[in-house]
Amino acid sequence: MTDLETRTAGRPGAPGPPGALRRAAPALLGYAAVRALGLLALALWSAARDKSAYTLLTARWDSLWYTRVAELGYGYEVRLPNGDVHSNLAFFPLLPWLERLGAAVSPLSYADAGFVVSLLASLAAAWGIFAVADHVYDRRVGGCAVLLWAVLPVGVVQSMAYSESMFTALAAWSLYAVLTGRWVTAGFLASLAGLTRPVGLAVTAAVWVAAVVAFTRARDGHEGPDGRDRARRVLGMLLAPLGAAGYVLWVGHRTGKGPLGYLDVQAGWRNGFDGGVAFARFVAAKFTSFPAALAGAGLLVGVALLLWLYVVCVRQRQPLPLLVYTGIVTVLALCASSYFGSKPRLLLPAFPLLFPLALGLARLRTFRSAPVVCGVAAASAVYGAFWLNGSGPP
Repeated sequence: MTDLETRTAGRPGAPGPPGALRRAAPALLGYAAVRALGLLALALWSAARDKSAYTLLTARWDSLWYTRVAELGYGYEVRLPNGDVHSNLAFFPLLPWLERLGAAVSPLSYADAGFVVSLLASLAAAWGIFAVADHVYDRRVGGCAVLLWAVLPVGVVQSMAYSESMFTALAAWSLYAVLTGRWVTAGFLASLAGLTRPVGLAVTAAVWVAAVVAFTRARDGHEGPDGRDRARRVLGMLLAPLGAAGYVLWVGHRTGKGPLGYLDVQAGWRNGFDGGVAFARFVAAKFTSFPAALAGAGLLVGVALLLWLYVVCVRQRQPLPLLVYTGIVTVLALCASSYFGSKPRLLLPAFPLLFPLALGLARLRTFRSAPVVCGVAAASAVYGAFWLNGSGPP
């Protein structure tokens, strides 16, 4: 057990929902203010370009695929001239299920429901990030972590009808449940995360690793025997993979290609795991011309920063479940074999990488940290508006 795990394990139980919400309220208000600034910048930039900001948020790229699943179900595919087949089976079902539910119980369209789900999920994600950071460190670090997540350059995705916000919310609260010993809750939320995105296996891995470590400590006599707690751990472990495994097996049955059928679906999108070879070639190709070489250098700096942050997380002895989760999310994002422009948004759920920066920001006095956060928030809002009015997140 790491130093941080030892420290957090000895803390008293977490406050109930009303007290927890009051404790998180300043961070959530700060998050809402940053996202409102981002949406305002998007609205102004889009109006200047005679575009609809709402359409950009709800009706392009992945959001169109999700709403089509919500409206018509699975089975739609696009065959490209080069022979590739883009099937909507690549998109996990929880978001379209919620879009369908929202449209059924309200006058909202599927796209409207997706937007509402995303907004609510982003607040739940911010609260979950705060809860994890507050539990591991303290309240001030938790607030700083939330603000840093809000001001990420691609933070506008948190307000889109995409699944990143919902996945981050489920992952954060599952990790918080692990850290506080709520094994059944952790497993249930991990299962829902597995119904949201393929990277849900990172949450499952975190639950399993934490449970195995707990069993090992109990066997070695570091914990007293507790049959009920052992049973809850086992149940949490059993629940965690059910969402992802259930959907992947269903896709295999639907396609007639067995348990690995989902990999064939992803191959139709030219997406897979190649250890980062394709991404390395993509970066290397940038250095064959100028000014593309500047973009290549920026990508190298970005990857180096991510690796450095992870090393700092390890050196600061973050709890093992956070390290396992963050490591898998980061590896899967960087080592995917296509859609290189999507990598920044695929890294949005890797929020523990922000904790070292949050620690540094928390050490500053408010009169020094506030201008920094405000300046970065303004820059993020402008960049998000520019980015979404351009090619946007594929």
